[in-house]
Amino acid sequence: MKPDNDHQGRAPTAPAPPTKPPGRPRSQEADEAILTAALDLLIERGAGHTSIEQVARRAKVTRATVYRRFPTLTDLLVRAVEWEYRDVNSAAMDWPDLDSMVTAWAEHLSTPRARRLMRRLYSTLDDLPELLHAYHHAYGSHHSLAVRTTLQRARAAGQLPPTSDPDILQQLLSGAALQHLAAHPDTTGAQEVKAYFLAVLGQAGLSTPLRQGSTAR
Repeated sequence: MKPDNDHQGRAPTAPAPPTKPPGRPRSQEADEAILTAALDLLIERGAGHTSIEQVARRAKVTRATVYRRFPTLTDLLVRAVEWEYRDVNSAAMDWPDLDSMVTAWAEHLSTPRARRLMRRLYSTLDDLPELLHAYHHAYGSHHSLAVRTTLQRARAAGQLPPTSDPDILQQLLSGAALQHLAAHPDTTGAQEVKAYFLAVLGQAGLSTPLRQGSTAR
């Protein structure tokens, strides 16, 4: 009987390796729990007293789960700050006039959580500047541009002196906001905050009184 020429001298064909099943998809619920825990701890204790272990415990996940997502605490805190301001809408800061702008500032700075977070972020300027950079990238730069644009409109409308510099006024108002965060209690209401900024603008030459009692639009 003749040998089968098709198979003579050939090595047997190895079976194809089994297809590796895809990895388990990352849990969005775990992501949000970790970011929320990191942000809450940053507000409550500050960056210097926050650790991956504390975040994992607060989020009810393992440390390995946190490290798989964020190699360092700085990476985690930066992402948490970006996540806090993820819904920032630049169009919403297109204020038609000074009253709209001051009202929005007053509402924001009358929120205790927002006040505490801003103080924490500015306190990291020397030791962890990445957090303040993340804040400016996600929110601060948009806010500053909107403020300058509104001040330009107010100057053109005759509410501010024609020689006023919107860039300098924007810096003046930003400094006033930081002063308010440092010198006034977090229980300060929106109307009080608005009155504070109206007083600052009055010193800057505001000629048309705004509606001091209105803090909602």
